[in-house]
Amino acid sequence: MMIGHDSWSYRPYSPLLFETGDIYICRLAPFEDGAKFEWLPVGGEKSIFCREKGKGEFVKAGKTDADEFEIKGLKEGADYEFYVEANGKKSRVRLFRTGKPLGTVVNYLHPEDNAYVFSGKYLCSPSFVRMPSGALVASMDLYEHDYPQNLTLIYISYDNGKTWKYQCDMMPCFWGKLFVHKGVLYMLATSTEYGDLLIGASYDEGRTWTAPKSILRGSNGKAGEVGVHKNPENVVRYNGRLYFTIEWGSWPNKEYCHAPMIFSVSEDADLLDPTVWHFTPPVKYNKNWPGTAPDGDKGNIEGTLVFGKDGKLYSLMRYTTSEKKIIAYRVNTSDPDAPLEFDRVINFPANLSKFIIEYDEKSDTYYSIASLRLDEPKTQRNLLALLSSRDLDHWEVVTPLIDKRYEDPQKVGFQYVDFFIEGDDILYLCRTAYNGAHSFHDSNYSTFHVIKNFRDLIKK
Repeated sequence: MMIGHDSWSYRPYSPLLFETGDIYICRLAPFEDGAKFEWLPVGGEKSIFCREKGKGEFVKAGKTDADEFEIKGLKEGADYEFYVEANGKKSRVRLFRTGKPLGTVVNYLHPEDNAYVFSGKYLCSPSFVRMPSGALVASMDLYEHDYPQNLTLIYISYDNGKTWKYQCDMMPCFWGKLFVHKGVLYMLATSTEYGDLLIGASYDEGRTWTAPKSILRGSNGKAGEVGVHKNPENVVRYNGRLYFTIEWGSWPNKEYCHAPMIFSVSEDADLLDPTVWHFTPPVKYNKNWPGTAPDGDKGNIEGTLVFGKDGKLYSLMRYTTSEKKIIAYRVNTSDPDAPLEFDRVINFPANLSKFIIEYDEKSDTYYSIASLRLDEPKTQRNLLALLSSRDLDHWEVVTPLIDKRYEDPQKVGFQYVDFFIEGDDILYLCRTAYNGAHSFHDSNYSTFHVIKNFRDLIKK
């Protein structure tokens, strides 16, 4: 029976006529000689069958009464296929590649695994938050150029990121940002690439969600029409308001490639009421602004909000240029409808990938985690580093975090990090392309990491 839906979440989302299997494998985490995987609960004894990809017959790897299993003793650096069977029910065949992981694997998707091909084939847009209960909730969406791009997966950890469990699928949901406000978990996302800007709430730590509300209508930039562009950026609270960044535009559109905006809402408002949100008008890039780069005509995307030492709120934008620069815009915190104002161009060693900036009051220092720019190849993202600045204008590399410059820059990438400072540590979630990814951009992992005693790195 087909019925309407009054929520944003599914366990799992299953498109009509799409073969998801009778048993839904909801999480995969490969390691050096095997993989651990989880499926939605089914009764009875489960049997697991596995083989090296395309070689021979499937062999029974084991059985369990639980709803997860771990296969060990496989060849490192090899591709495998597996499925789960119980009481005449069978999962679809899933794929994984063995290999030593980086950090803790939240989720994995083999580039040839079509389990989510109705949305995309690669894990993108990492976002995560600490809940009031202490749990960590993480999200990632399914990306692929010219695919629908409208599914997000949610996972939870109850032990500070050591282990992760599946929560739900969210549809339609792309470029999502998780944040907690007054104890409630919210998701701010688009319906698809350049689609509507949506918001919804969860009262059970991401397992179920309210129906999404559209707070800004978009379009579909695949046809060249301008719409909403965003990524999981940080949320700023100031003087009773919540502030967020987006852009208006699309890559194919030459006039409005991407024009930055700010949107905000009163902390006391009902965030699910579309009428309470304020949006500033888009600001077109101007190549005559002082300090801009000769090849910067594509403008800027993916801003991060941060207060300067002068007390002003800035949106610092990733800048599409061969030069190592970003652009700072001033936010008018006195008028929620006033446009951003260009302020200055800043030298920044990591400008061709999304980054966020967080201020640490204890060390009076700004921090960022980003893919460092190298001279060649200019598009590489295989050197992830911790950056710091005392004033937002002068940035230093504190230390490399993941350095794989000796590996193929077209196949390895660490990017779009979401992070927050907690006590003496930095916790971060990374969009990771490694161990046989389709490309440096098209990630096969979402990985969790901790930088212990990060302030000591500055002293060193």
